[in-house]
Amino acid sequence: MPSLLRRGLRAALSVLLLIVCLKIAHAGQYKSFRVAVYIPAGVVERMKDPQWLERTWGTISQQLRVDKVYIETYRSRRIIDEQLIERVKKFFFDRGVQVAGGIAHTSEDARQFQTFSYADPKERAYVKNISELTARHFDEIILDDFFFYMSKDDADITAKAGKSWTQYRVDAMDEVSRELILKPARAVNPKVKVIIKYPNWYEHFQGLGYDLDKQSKMFDGIYTGTETRDPVITDQHLQQYESYQIFRYFENIAPGRNGGGWVDTFSVLYVDRYVEQLWDTIFAKAPEMMLFNWDLLLQPINPGARDAWKGLHTSFDYDQMLASFHASSTEQKPTMARVAGYSLEQVDQFAGKLGKPIGLKSYKPYQSTGEDFLHDYLGMIGIPIDLYPSFPADANTVLLTESAKFDPEIVSKIKAHLRTGKNVVISSGLVRALQGKGIDELVELEYTDHKAAVTEYSGAFGPGNRTPLGNNFNGPMLFPEIHFLTNDSWPLISGLANGNGFPILLMNRYSMGILFVWTIPENFSDLYEMPPQVVSAIKDYVVNTFPVRLDGPAKVSLFGYDNHAFIVESFLDQPADVTISTTGGFTKLNNLLTGEIVSGQPLPARRLSQGLPGAERVSFKLNLKPHSYVVFAEP
Repeated sequence: MPSLLRRGLRAALSVLLLIVCLKIAHAGQYKSFRVAVYIPAGVVERMKDPQWLERTWGTISQQLRVDKVYIETYRSRRIIDEQLIERVKKFFFDRGVQVAGGIAHTSEDARQFQTFSYADPKERAYVKNISELTARHFDEIILDDFFFYMSKDDADITAKAGKSWTQYRVDAMDEVSRELILKPARAVNPKVKVIIKYPNWYEHFQGLGYDLDKQSKMFDGIYTGTETRDPVITDQHLQQYESYQIFRYFENIAPGRNGGGWVDTFSVLYVDRYVEQLWDTIFAKAPEMMLFNWDLLLQPINPGARDAWKGLHTSFDYDQMLASFHASSTEQKPTMARVAGYSLEQVDQFAGKLGKPIGLKSYKPYQSTGEDFLHDYLGMIGIPIDLYPSFPADANTVLLTESAKFDPEIVSKIKAHLRTGKNVVISSGLVRALQGKGIDELVELEYTDHKAAVTEYSGAFGPGNRTPLGNNFNGPMLFPEIHFLTNDSWPLISGLANGNGFPILLMNRYSMGILFVWTIPENFSDLYEMPPQVVSAIKDYVVNTFPVRLDGPAKVSLFGYDNHAFIVESFLDQPADVTISTTGGFTKLNNLLTGEIVSGQPLPARRLSQGLPGAERVSFKLNLKPHSYVVFAEP
């Protein structure tokens, strides 16, 4: 055979082999979302070694289906060589993996999370150069969540002038976004799309220069930090429900432009906590799941303190995960990549059957704070939350916490909502914030400086004798005292301290609607210590007509969807009995995990206080395993 012909056949076979490899790479993609891996600058530099790159890709790709990688060009004074960027890009492109760029705007590692001094001309030029370099190599760039401003160097202090730090930083970072990030990148590469990824501490963004209002419109898209890690051992004490709720809030800020959720492996006492973050991000209907990072996915699995539910075949079945690894991998031991892969393969089986997420609509204005992260605690007692940056006037019931005080027209909006015959629930923190600022036009209440050490609770129907609702699990908890006028406002639920009563849930009729006042305990975690009967009584009024309702212990969450599908997830360390009740009249549910059809018991409408209408429901009893979820839909 002539050598030219042989060379031609070899070339044809090489092309055919490449096509087959690409098809294999794409054949295992997920049906309902993409999976991406972030590669920090230090790891990119390790990829200079082609053998290490090939070996680690083999380890990860055998355990996890990877659709995309984000290749970081800069972090902490380390700029990646441009030839290396292109070599790493080609490696992944040749394997059918999408590539994008990443930038972490950290100044140095010597000081915790040190950011640039954006008032310093040399620093500004440096940041601009990073944007230009990255745009030369990528059509998509994501900013890791260090694109904030914490520097208080002399240049910053001078530039701040008479502004508050919050206002100065917000104004400065809007300008930095335009002049040092977007304009330079687009000048170099007119096709480039720049995505800003926001971290998980959304209550405090404005204090460090993040602007959810202007930046979300300025950038080509946003991204969500859904990592919530362990709620006790970490600094911020973020509650598990936030992995879901924060994505939904950001989706309502930038509908259709919220690119995905971002989770790392840090600060978990047991491996299930890492997995729950992944699940809850997908439950929120994130189109992409970002795994931080390449290096961490190579780490060995540490199951952690999970002996209490070991062997119970929970939703994250550790033994099954190991078995799935041994069945498909040539590696000696699984790594965290298999934990992620197993967990995401599991939810991909039903994620496409979930409709649009729904919940109790609540309003958190841009650049607001107050009763920080309270919505996440409410999600942990089984109240699904749908958080918006504008007042949701279409909702039958709107929940307002203290952060609503940042809207100077909030009292007028409450009035208008009540006049249409709809209801508003306001927290005790908002009552305090609006005292002397218009709340008395709606109802004459006083948030006093007294505190009550409540030990037990009671409920009522009208003005008659009250019904006991149980005691706290672990003794007294402190509530602020709300003073009200008898027969103007009605206490639907009261807390008792040595026989004296203090309102936990008040109602007041205004025009055609009802204003509810919910007294929140001083320590939000005490919501978990309240008797389930009390939380159920609150739900009677707050989520009265919601299509699906959860009753049971705290730390069990409900995720509802507009197609009558729903998920119930337990974050407890022990099994839990819960009751699900649905409206709509259907008496059976389809378990989307097992295919089992579950029958329910029709319930008459509850008789509520003050003649308020209840809803007819069908009740379903469930027993949930620890750290597990169930998924149901109407048959």
